[in-house]
Amino acid sequence: MNEPRDPMRAAQAHMRQPTVRRFYKTIEVREAEGGGFELMLDGRAARTPGRNRLAARSRPLMERVAEEWARQGETVDPADMPITRLLNSAIDGVSRTMDETRGDIARYAGSDLLCYRAEAPETLAESQRRAFDPVLAWAAEALGARFNLAASVVHVAQPPEALARVRAALDAVDDPAALAALSVITSLTGSALIALAVARGSVTPEEAWAAAHVDEDFQNERWGVDEEARARREARWREMEVAAIALAATRDL
Repeated sequence: MNEPRDPMRAAQAHMRQPTVRRFYKTIEVREAEGGGFELMLDGRAARTPGRNRLAARSRPLMERVAEEWARQGETVDPADMPITRLLNSAIDGVSRTMDETRGDIARYAGSDLLCYRAEAPETLAESQRRAFDPVLAWAAEALGARFNLAASVVHVAQPPEALARVRAALDAVDDPAALAALSVITSLTGSALIALAVARGSVTPEEAWAAAHVDEDFQNERWGVDEEARARREARWREMEVAAIALAATRDL
């Protein structure tokens, strides 16, 4: 499977810079020329690693970015600025590859996590039904997209009309920050349908995360939790939270 470009990873790569001392005193969000809102540091426009203005269409999103810059101490720590990192990647990367990013996400729908079910044990199959079926029902009602189910990992072709409806939903996302967040959630969960449901506010981030980890949780209950795996999952959950925050902030655009 071709994974979508991961805006969060791209932003992290761009922001692996030497620690710098805090170089500003005042932080302000103001309306930008041409629309949207931008971050001002000491009255000057903040810049992304690509030297673009740090701006977004959503004021709530920029207010969250401003909070990250305001809480920095004597030094500026990019690791403590996850929403800024996501927005950087949206501006420097996703905004220039919108169609390609939509295509990357849409490809997940062709082999979406929700469509592959265990036949046994029944406890796992039932857990999958409880977690997956509500999202598939939402996709059928909200998107008009009905998907085929498969046993285990045997590939099943999906109806072209269902895939077209998913692509249409993605084509309607014209805000780079929202599309970057969608890409992150798709990559983290393995499901374009889960990502779209979170974007529309039909599934909470917590419900989406639980659905994406039904199989893993089943195995953990039987065999116990590996601590390194737990740490990786917690780090990925933080990325999920950030993407969900960005989607919530851009939902009414």
